[in-house]
Amino acid sequence: MTPRYLRSKSGTQLAFERINPNGSGAGLMWLSGFNSDMQGTKVLALKDHALRREQPFVAFDYSGHGQSQGRFEDGNITQWLDDSLTVLDEQTEGPQILVGSSMGGWLALLVARERSERVAGLVLIAPAPDFTENLMWKKFDSDVQAEIRETGIYMRPSEYGEPYPITKQLIEDGRKWLLMKKKFDFDGPVRIMQGMRDEDVPWTYACELLNVINGDDVIATLNKEGDHRLSTDSDILRLLQTCDEVTKLQKI
Repeated sequence: MTPRYLRSKSGTQLAFERINPNGSGAGLMWLSGFNSDMQGTKVLALKDHALRREQPFVAFDYSGHGQSQGRFEDGNITQWLDDSLTVLDEQTEGPQILVGSSMGGWLALLVARERSERVAGLVLIAPAPDFTENLMWKKFDSDVQAEIRETGIYMRPSEYGEPYPITKQLIEDGRKWLLMKKKFDFDGPVRIMQGMRDEDVPWTYACELLNVINGDDVIATLNKEGDHRLSTDSDILRLLQTCDEVTKLQKI
């Protein structure tokens, strides 16, 4: 499907795909991970699933990601949250289930806080709230921290492809949006899917998030053999079943 475009609050053209806008039930809104886009295995499977179920679905690329405009190194949590809110406000109607992967899990929580009246449920895949601080900055050795302070950028190696930039402004901006230090109220079903072989987001992080989210229906599922991507056939089947479950449990 050829993406369509909408303009973000900052003026960037954001690529998005939307299907079944007049479908039945709560919509599904996909939020990708850091340095990822809407062409990944999980999101494509979820889009096909929504198409078969005639369920509203939308996915998009953040500024500097995928087919959207902008430079990746100029992005930060503030920008990508604004992108997410723009898509929610302009390209969805009625209750939405936010499906967030890794950084998308952090953004899903922030969107739910900003638009609580619109969010019916959360499906979080290896969610990484506060990752810029807890999983990057605090994990970097003193040499890397010094490089970021002095040059404003660090090219971080990646097992998924080429090294990618971690900027000083990304780290500093992330501190405006930290969630893990206090309770997060959410009145709706939350499902967390986490692999225990995840080398990017430790499985214990999902357990910490369970204690942060203050709600009556918050469940985490641990996959002993799962990695960060959770993209095997069985992982994807579990994701689709989880989204169906949360759709049926919607409260608004």
